[in-house]
Amino acid sequence: MAPISATREEFDEIPTVVGIFSAFGLVFTVSLFAWICCQRKSSKSNKTPPYKFVHVLKGVDIYPENLNSKKKFGADDKCEAKSKPVMPKNSLHLDLEKRDLNGNFPKTTPKIQSSPDVENLTPKHFAEREKNSISPESIKSNTSLSSEEKQDKLGTLFFSLEYNFEKKAFVVNIKEARGLPAMDEQSMTSDPYIKMTILPEKKHKVKTRVLRKTLDPAFDETFTFYGIPYSQVQDLILHFMILSFDRFSRDDIIGEVLMPLEGVELSEGRMLMNREIIKRNVRKSSGRGELLISLCYQSTTNTLTVVVLKARHLPKADVSGLSDPYVKVNLYHAKKRISKKKTHVKKCTPNAVFNELFVFDIPCEGLEDISIEFLVLDSDRGSRNEIIGRLTLGASAEGTSGEHWKEICEYPRRQIAKWHMLCDG
Repeated sequence: MAPISATREEFDEIPTVVGIFSAFGLVFTVSLFAWICCQRKSSKSNKTPPYKFVHVLKGVDIYPENLNSKKKFGADDKCEAKSKPVMPKNSLHLDLEKRDLNGNFPKTTPKIQSSPDVENLTPKHFAEREKNSISPESIKSNTSLSSEEKQDKLGTLFFSLEYNFEKKAFVVNIKEARGLPAMDEQSMTSDPYIKMTILPEKKHKVKTRVLRKTLDPAFDETFTFYGIPYSQVQDLILHFMILSFDRFSRDDIIGEVLMPLEGVELSEGRMLMNREIIKRNVRKSSGRGELLISLCYQSTTNTLTVVVLKARHLPKADVSGLSDPYVKVNLYHAKKRISKKKTHVKKCTPNAVFNELFVFDIPCEGLEDISIEFLVLDSDRGSRNEIIGRLTLGASAEGTSGEHWKEICEYPRRQIAKWHMLCDG
C-alpha cells in the first residue's frame, strides 16, 4: 500500500507545477506583445505619410515631410550622394526638427535666391537683353527694407519670352517667383501656382503645377502657343495671376503681373524679364451700366415671370477691357432666398443681349413680402467672378425699381419692361 500513497502525492504536485509554468508563459506572452506593438508604432512613425508623392518629371517631393531617411524618386544611393552638394538653394525640403512646441514653423524672412538660368547669364547678356536687371546694389537695398515695406511687397516674377520662327510659335517660360507673402498664418508659408492668359482674346489659358510650402517657388515650366503670327505678338498682353492653393476653400489670390508685348523685340532670341507682382486691381468705371427687365405677375397661378432682356454700357471689369457678363436672379421671401436662376455667359461685350425667361412660384398670396435681386457678374475662369452691378426690385425699392414693382402689382397678367440703372455690388 505504500507505493500507492506515493503516486498520489506525485499527482497532487502536478497542478502546482502547471500553474507556475502557466504564469511564466502569460508574463512572457504579454511582454512579447508589448514589444511588438512598440516596434510597429516606431516603424509607422518613420514611414512617409500616405499623402506624400513625387513629381514624376522633376523628381521633387511635393509634400516634403520626413525626408531624412527617404530617397528621391528614381535615384539610387550613388546618385543621391552626388546630387547632395549640387542641390539648388530653392529646395522645397522643410526640416521638421525646426518646428516649435506647437508644431509650427518659425517665422523667417524670405531669402533672395536665383535660378540656375539667371546665374549662368553673363553681365553683358543682362545689359543687352534684360531691361530690368538685378544689380548687387538692388539686392542690398531689398535686404535693408523695413518690415512695413516688406509687407507691401508681393514678390517678383521671373520669366522669359521667345518666338520660334520655324514652328511659328510663341514660347513663354515661367522660371520662378521670389519673396512671395505667406498666405498660411500657421505655417507662415504658401502653396503657390501661376495661371497665365494671353489677352485680349483669352483663347490661350495655362497654369503651372502647385509647389508646396515655399515663398520662393522655382517652376521652370515652358508653354508653347502655336498659331500666333509674329506680326500679332506686339498686340498681345500677358496676364500672370499668382495664387496660393487652399485645400478647404477658394484659392487665395496673391497678386498679378501684366506684361504688354508692345515694343518687345523677339527676333534676336530669348529675352529674360522680371516684373514686380502687384495687387489685383479690377478696373471699374463710375457707372455700373443698365439692365432691361420685363416682369409679369400671374395672380391666378400665383407665379412671377421674369425676362432678362438686355444689358448696356457695362464697365470694364477685366484687364482686357471687355467683360464676359451674365445675370444671376435671386428670389427672396421675407429676406430669405427661396429660388435662384442664371443666364448664359455673353463673351467679350459691354452690351449683352440675353432674352432669357424664368418663372418663379410665389409661396404667398400677393407680392408684399417678395423681392427679386439681379446680379450682373463677369465670368472669369481664372479666379472668382466679380460683381459688375446689382439691382433689387420689391415693395421697399425706390425710384424706377419701386415704380416698376407697383405697376406689376396693379396690372397683373401684363408684361411690363423697363430699363434700370445698376448700383455698386
